Amino acid sequence: MTPRFDDLVVTRWGARFQGRGFPCAIGRGGIGQKRGEGDGITPSGIFHIEQVLVRPDRMDFEAGDVPTGVIGLGDIWSDDPADPDYNCGLTAFGHPYSHEALRRADPLYDAVAVLDYNRPAVAGAGSAIFLHIWRKPRHPTEGCVAFDRFDLVEILSGWTDRSRVIIRG
Repeated sequence: MTPRFDDLVVTRWGARFQGRGFPCAIGRGGIGQKRGEGDGITPSGIFHIEQVLVRPDRMDFEAGDVPTGVIGLGDIWSDDPADPDYNCGLTAFGHPYSHEALRRADPLYDAVAVLDYNRPAVAGAGSAIFLHIWRKPRHPTEGCVAFDRFDLVEILSGWTDRSRVIIRG
């Protein structure tokens, strides 16, 4: 399969989008087939962005051809295989299952692109594969793909309805 010009191609060495190279960070377990929740592996494959979520109090930009939403105070992502809403975004205060808060004190989730990994959700197969802002250059993630803040905005602003995320191991 040959990537198109408007595909985001991610490898362990970096990413390419619309003719430009971008440094990125991948999961601490590298790129490959996920073994389960919490394995730290960035899944290889071809994915689409379902939506972009933004902290409007911290960022203001127009994402390309992709639905956008706002990250609110109680927004979470379920990562508990026992949760009936596993691998889904929810607004829930005091959610009884394990989850990740989307509204964080640090800037990692000021902008988040949600990939369609593990759809429909299979419990335990891995959740919450995002494109997001990195902690620091090349610092490993839990399985997501992370970029410099300005690079992520450039990628998401240039996104088209034909764009895909291609992650190669």
